[in-house]
Order: sequence, then C-alpha cells, then structure tokens
Amino acid sequence: MRMPTDPAGSATASIAPAATGPAAPAPSVTGSPLGRRSVLAAAAGAGAALALGAGTARAATAAPSPGGRGGRPVALRLTALPAAEAERLRLGQALRGSEFRPTGLYAPPATPVSLTVQPYDGVLPTLWIGAWDYYGEITEPRSYPLTPGSNTVTDPHGGPVYLTLTGDGERAGVLIRSGATAMPVFALGRTTESDFQRQLDTLTASPYVELHAPHTIITLTREGALLYRDEDHAALLGLMETIIDSHARISGLDGSRPAHRRKAGPYHFTEVSKVPSGVGAYATHGYNGFPRAYLDRATTVTGLRTRGWGLYHELGHLHQQFAYKPAGLTEVTVNIYSLAAQRTLGQPSNLLTVDPTTGLTYFRSARQKFGTAGLTYEKSFGAYEKLVPLRQLELAFGEDFWPRLHKLVREENPWSDYTENDKRYRALATYASRVAGYDLTDFFVNTWAFPVDAVGRAELAALNLPEPPVDPSTLTD
Repeated sequence: MRMPTDPAGSATASIAPAATGPAAPAPSVTGSPLGRRSVLAAAAGAGAALALGAGTARAATAAPSPGGRGGRPVALRLTALPAAEAERLRLGQALRGSEFRPTGLYAPPATPVSLTVQPYDGVLPTLWIGAWDYYGEITEPRSYPLTPGSNTVTDPHGGPVYLTLTGDGERAGVLIRSGATAMPVFALGRTTESDFQRQLDTLTASPYVELHAPHTIITLTREGALLYRDEDHAALLGLMETIIDSHARISGLDGSRPAHRRKAGPYHFTEVSKVPSGVGAYATHGYNGFPRAYLDRATTVTGLRTRGWGLYHELGHLHQQFAYKPAGLTEVTVNIYSLAAQRTLGQPSNLLTVDPTTGLTYFRSARQKFGTAGLTYEKSFGAYEKLVPLRQLELAFGEDFWPRLHKLVREENPWSDYTENDKRYRALATYASRVAGYDLTDFFVNTWAFPVDAVGRAELAALNLPEPPVDPSTLTD
C-alpha cells in the first residue's frame, strides 16, 4: 500500500488523518568558527570514526556510551549526495527515497547533543533526530540545520540520530562530543554476530536497534529486535541487499549512463507503532513502514525469503515510475518489482497461485473474461489478474522488457499532472509498444480493455509499428 499522490505527482501521507505529535522547537544551534586543524585534532582523539560516503552507510561495530564511544567523541566524515527530491526527479519516480545517513547513535529526549561541524568544502550538514511513524503520535524525525563550529541541539522527543549532506561530493566533518548514547548496530561486513549479541545485552539505554548494509537501513524498536535476535543477521542483510538489487535490475539501474545509476544512499525500513485496520505495511516518501506483526517476515531469513511479498511490494513503491502509473495502476505496476524479487529468490510466481474461488491460476481466470460484454480493465479484473498483462509483456518481449522501458522513461522523463490518468494510461501503451517494437493496440485496447482513449489510440497508430508475431495475451508462466 502507498499513499495517494499530491498535485506535484508525489505521495502524501493522507490515507487517513494522522495523529500529529507535539511540534519540535526551533533547533538549538549555536555556531562558533573552528579551523579544519582543530576538528582534525579532536577527531584524532576520538574513540571511533564513521565514514558516511557515497551510497554506503557504515556503522562502527562498537557503539558510543552517552558522551561518545567509551565516553569519547565520535568523529564522522560525510560526502555529499544528491538530494532525495533531485533523485526522484532523475529517476522519474513517484516517491522520494531516503537520504538519511545513520550514525548508530540515539539522542535521549530533552538531552543536549553537542557537536562540532567543519564544512570542508562549504556545504553544511543537517542533523535529524527521531523515527518515522506516519500513523503514530510522533510521525517523523525533526531536522536541525547545523552551523560551522560548535552546535548544541536539544530534541524534545529523542530518537535515532541521522545526518544528511546534500550536494555533489563535497565533504564535511562532524564531531559528536556528548549527549548521544549508543544504539546496538549490526553493520554487514563489519559487525560479528557475537558482538551484536553483546551490544543487545549491554547497550540497553537505547530503545532502538539498527541493521545497516550498503543499501539498507532497518530501524527497529528494542522490543521488536529482541523478538528475532537469534537470526543470522549477516544472512538477513545479505538477503535484503539481494531483494533491493532485484528491484534495481528490473528498473534498468545498471549505471550504463548517469541517468541509470542507482539511487543515492540506502533504503530505509522501519518498525512503526501502528497501521490502519487491514493494512499490513506501507510506503511513503523516505521509507517503508512495518508494524511489529510483520517483523516475522521482514527480520527473519526464512520469512523474508519465503513470505516477504509485502516487503517486496512496499519497496516496489519506492521504484515505481510516475509517467505510466495512473491511479488505477498504483497497486499493480508496483508488483513488477515483487515478481522480480520472487524470480530472483527462486519462488513460484504469485500469478500461478490457484484461486480457491475459481480453481484457476490468475492467467487462466483472466483469460476467461476476454471478450465478455462490458469488459473494462479497471473493474473486470481482480488485483492479481491486473498484473497478468504486465508479466505477459516480459514473456513476449524478453526479461529485459521492463529494464528497457524504465530506461527510456528516465531518458525522456515526461511530465504529467497527478490528475492526468488518461495521459498515463496512454504512456503505458505507447512506451510498451516502442520498447517491444510492435503495435500493442490490440493487446491493450481490445483484449485487456485498458482505458486508452482516442488520443492514445491515435498515438499508437502514429508509431506505425507492425503487429506482434505472437499475441502476448496467450502467454503464461
């Protein structure tokens, strides 16, 4: 499930009125100039350094006590990344991804956190404190723009500590001198399982736990993390990275051109306090939210590998392209990515599930409806049946069909207003025909009864493409 779109064509948190937490006060930030040599000297004496570079969030295996790691300051080195909104626009997507860099630290409520900032290349970082929780009492982290030199930030609610640095490779240093305490952190390739278990036993002041990998941040409550503490966390994060990679590959994010590089920074998965009735999880700008009831599928190796469709689906929302996603396809094109994850993990396709009410797979039950009176794509087919034609395009024109279509959309990056559903249905049919190299009017308009209007049919005809040698609607897994 994802949030509906706002007039800018991106998601808003407006499924239901959200509880609004107390407003955060203005940042308590004071600045005093410090030279680079002073910061480096302080960092040299710090207990640990944490590199927050391009696309990789690296957490130290040991976490700080309240005043720094082992009571010493924590030195952080950041390299600027493109802003999340700039990345959304580059990728042509409906939702912004995360731009957070995790620090492995927790700020207690109403506790001054003292920092020293050095903008080596003139770009200043922002400090964020708090957890995402759209339907909770406190819905989002609070942002505190930092100034050069000495800063003190006091957040009323507390929470995990993150940094952002927006730009193009500029560098900055942050020295957290005091006020933050340690979160238990498992960082893929850097933390051993025994060390993580020790952290869980000893770093009990933080109510949060995090798991980090190059493209992954998982933020859990301590209670949620302890439910499945006996998992192999390296295997879990490796599996999460594989799922994220499956989404990148079906999206054509192969780095062949600047437009086709992967999103800057990791994806953020967070345990949330509540979801509306009937909702298992959700996606919105910046993160995927999962209630504790879903953690058996999100934070266990077996659950994520064999029953993780909900996570594959919600992550898919953070990859959906807006140009061919009318409102009626929000919960359909998202499963292009879910199916890709299933194939990557060797699972049987959900489209081959036998519906107990019909005794048929979704390929077969959809086919029985072809040509019936009053057939319309949006109203005549069930949720999985609507996914069938999108899979049939791959079966007909190759497993690289959707990667090629994603690339073409990024290169042309067409604009549409959020109200222009007709335009986006037209875009789906015309982009699909161009990528396939065949006229798919019969497939979209006549067989599947997509609402492609007269303008769209004229656009398809103007492509002057041949009929496909095989009718895609006849194909099945």
